[in-house]
Amino acid sequence: MTLTPFHLAIQVRDIAEARDFYGGKLQLPEGRSTQAWVDFNLFGHQLVVHLNPALGRHGKVNQLVNPVDGQGVPVPHFGVVLNLADWEELSQRVAAFIGEFVIEPCVRFKGQPAEQATMFFLDPSGNALEFKAFADIDRQLFDVSA
Repeated sequence: MTLTPFHLAIQVRDIAEARDFYGGKLQLPEGRSTQAWVDFNLFGHQLVVHLNPALGRHGKVNQLVNPVDGQGVPVPHFGVVLNLADWEELSQRVAAFIGEFVIEPCVRFKGQPAEQATMFFLDPSGNALEFKAFADIDRQLFDVSA
């Protein structure tokens, strides 16, 4: 499957904090930047964090939670679908620094056509991220029978 890279721009409360989280902890390569925004290479996609100091230092983002396979999935959220080996490596890296997962690394829809590994966590500004993996991405990602 060949995909065109997507571009996603999100708000963050502090550029240095976002650099530490996305660049340092998640180890995403940094691209162009100014004092008000930074580009990151999110597994081949362009993630841009834009400063919004109005988000403040404290407080939770009010997010909708939808039930999916018995778990509360935060909406909105974003992330990347990885192969299983890369997902495993990322989940171990994230577990070493994340204070609390929204949804711990797990396998959802076990034994079903849509079986997938997934994890959810928040960045320091409260943006929800999901990283998931399928055993056969090309077959399972858009399988309507699942």
